[in-house]
Amino acid sequence: MTDNIVISTRGLNKEFIRDEFHVVALQDVGLDIHKGEFIALMGPSGSGKSTLLHLIAAMDTATGGEIRVLGQDLRALSDRQIAHWRNENIGFIFQSFNLIPVLTALENVELPLKLTNLKKQERIDHATTALQLVGLGDRLGHYPRQLSGGQEQRVAIARAIVTDPSLILADEPTGNLDASSAEEILTLVSRLNKEHGKTVVMVTHDPHAARFASKIRYLEKGALLSEGAVPAN
Repeated sequence: MTDNIVISTRGLNKEFIRDEFHVVALQDVGLDIHKGEFIALMGPSGSGKSTLLHLIAAMDTATGGEIRVLGQDLRALSDRQIAHWRNENIGFIFQSFNLIPVLTALENVELPLKLTNLKKQERIDHATTALQLVGLGDRLGHYPRQLSGGQEQRVAIARAIVTDPSLILADEPTGNLDASSAEEILTLVSRLNKEHGKTVVMVTHDPHAARFASKIRYLEKGALLSEGAVPAN
């Protein structure tokens, strides 16, 4: 693997047993994503997009095959090591924001820093900078209920980038937003990619959202289609 490849999978498989059913979520996925790319993963519901994203984030484990992220063989890490590795290297943006309602915007963004060795004032400074970067420097003391959906997602993005991760993973980041807010979020994610050098992998079902990416890859029934291939309708 070259230094320029930040995500590499070979023969990656993920299977689930649900009740009496055997579900193949991912099947022999081979993928290389290079530093600085903005990749959109598309495909119908159940095609394996989010499953692949969760494996990259070490939020789930593969049934078989190989996966290396930022040079790390994820299978070689203990649960404790994975938590530390993820906090240091991955910024994850969820569709549902996942903000804690009793915490202010600043306190929500500060949360990942509590796993670091930073002192309280350093954590506040970092969280403030992240919120300023997403255009919410005047909303530090606001609670999620006092923010619009678009603002909540920007807080979530600030939380994802506050540790300065190399890799940003986004799972349908505009799925709960109106068109105007979605445009703002996609523009922000694109800025993080182009101006701040973040590698971005985004799951989306929205062709408009996918156009912000530098490359689109499609999954179908758990299989990754070859580069440039589009699923048949």
